Amino acid sequence: MATDTLAAPVSLPGKRIKSELMQQRVRAARWFLVPMLIALGVVAGWPLLRSIYFSFTDASLIDLYGAKWIGFDNYLRWTTLGSGRTIYRGLLVDADWWNAVWNTVRFAFWSVLWETVLGMVVALVLNAEFKGRGIVRAAILIPWAIPTIVSAKMWSWMLNDQFGILNDLGMRLGLLSQKVAWTASADTAMTAVLIVDIWKTTPFMALLILAGLQMIPKDIYEAAEIDGVHPVKQFFRITLPLVRPALMVAIIFRVLDALRIFDLIYVLTPNSAATKTMSVLARENLFDFDNFAYGSAQSTLLFLIIALFTIAYIWLGKVNFDGGDR
Repeated sequence: MATDTLAAPVSLPGKRIKSELMQQRVRAARWFLVPMLIALGVVAGWPLLRSIYFSFTDASLIDLYGAKWIGFDNYLRWTTLGSGRTIYRGLLVDADWWNAVWNTVRFAFWSVLWETVLGMVVALVLNAEFKGRGIVRAAILIPWAIPTIVSAKMWSWMLNDQFGILNDLGMRLGLLSQKVAWTASADTAMTAVLIVDIWKTTPFMALLILAGLQMIPKDIYEAAEIDGVHPVKQFFRITLPLVRPALMVAIIFRVLDALRIFDLIYVLTPNSAATKTMSVLARENLFDFDNFAYGSAQSTLLFLIIALFTIAYIWLGKVNFDGGDR
């Protein structure tokens, strides 16, 4: 009499070989990562730890190794006078620091917003098929390929209130009633910096978004056209959802660059309180004013702000760097 029995699972040799091969690849990949991790630790990790340590000391440029531990005094300290009045000092109550934080956040928000919008437009144009598309794709990268220092110096001449070409064109076309000191005036300095940064970095955003657009199968658009879906609806219902992973990664890369902006502002508007960012202010205290410990505290807070923003962005935006949403 036959009995009903469950056959034991048979392990296939092919699957076992494939699993072993995958394990070998993973082990090889880890070994290849070791030199990079060591170099990253030496080049970035150790200086970061030293900066954090110096932020809790009274270090100066002339006596780094003789620094004494003072705890959180660089961040916040207070003195109570005989009259009962308490005076607070330190980075957390420094008006110049919070002004720099506001300038940095404002710059990051507007620059990334416009670069994302314009980058999407440029990417959609470059993704279309037309004659000479390869030449246009190469030409659009020229602003991004130019070093930031060179771009800043070039635009500082163009924005000059005396001999700048933008003022000259504005006067000739009747757009300006008088010449404007774009980088010297507190009212226009941030606008000038944003214009230069958007001009330079939009191609970078367009390149990343274009890579995401090229991953979308053409069959989806052909089916949508057959069904009579309007191109605008195709963008919001097909293109935008499918390009979202690449767009999210592009935005976080750009925000990280914007939050630590230094070179563009240091060259274009070096002494303007209206554009001074956290990086510029930290550099001034580190080297110009010899407040090394205070500058280290500012650098540490800058690192913490960027780290917290990155973690929040990845968590709230559900960003997956493997190429999709979590």
